[in-house]
Amino acid sequence: MTSASTRTYSQELARLERALAEVDAILIGAGAGLSTAAGYTYAGERFYRYFADFARAHRMTDMYTGGFFPFTSEEERWAYWSRYIWINRYAPVPSDLYAQLHALLRGRDYFVLTTNVDHCFQRTGFAPERLFYTQGDYGLWQCSEPCHAATYDNQDAVRRMLEAQGWRIAPDGELLPPADGREPGRFVPASLIPRCPVCGRPMSMNLRADDTFVEDEGWHAAAERYRAFCERHRHARVLYLELGVGGNTPVIIKFPFWRMTADNPRSLYACVNHGEAVAPTSIADRSILLDGDAAAVIGALG
Repeated sequence: MTSASTRTYSQELARLERALAEVDAILIGAGAGLSTAAGYTYAGERFYRYFADFARAHRMTDMYTGGFFPFTSEEERWAYWSRYIWINRYAPVPSDLYAQLHALLRGRDYFVLTTNVDHCFQRTGFAPERLFYTQGDYGLWQCSEPCHAATYDNQDAVRRMLEAQGWRIAPDGELLPPADGREPGRFVPASLIPRCPVCGRPMSMNLRADDTFVEDEGWHAAAERYRAFCERHRHARVLYLELGVGGNTPVIIKFPFWRMTADNPRSLYACVNHGEAVAPTSIADRSILLDGDAAAVIGALG
């Protein structure tokens, strides 16, 4: 494994710029670091802006760990999750990073494989048929059992939950506190708790956490499009571009990208990641390693 290069950051950036212009196809692997660079922080000011009451009541310090809190009632759990879903799925994307990336790919043959569940790619103009969200979507629910392999859009139901707590939703989707200055409620009415339309059990998030994750028809169709893209370009000049992919789930993006680069001598591998820009020594001569923030790199390329 290597993270070293005889080239400077500027030289690596120039190599990436040339690669984007010269290759036949681009396969993007996007991880949590890309959305973090776009402004999706789960702690600090953004957390306390929307979850100060939960922080006080349960000593929560960030959204992510709060999602695993053992709430004693479904009414409180869905008050928490309705805020979580809305600000990370339906409210405006905090920056134009994804839009900048989309502009870089305009007119190119590309596909996106992502472990992110915030749907930022499609929300900023990426063609749905060029996207594969492997780990789910904040905007979908499923049966918690699950008793059947289907998912359900949740935007309208989440909006009703938020309004029941006193939150307001601006025309652009921004979540706003109650107009009278009072603190929002920390519970939703029992009538708004989502239940499976087939078996009546509570619904759960369509997020891959265990073996109950539902891979619905849309998931399988996207998986097949991803497989077909990889097969179609197996011997082409392909840039495997990794953006903000860490080491938590390397079998989804990182390891396959390394393998495909090794199998195709015409391809290039690029890794943009702060502190984790590495590649196997076997493909080091065809690797572009940029140890830096994805926003800075994409901004420089634009």
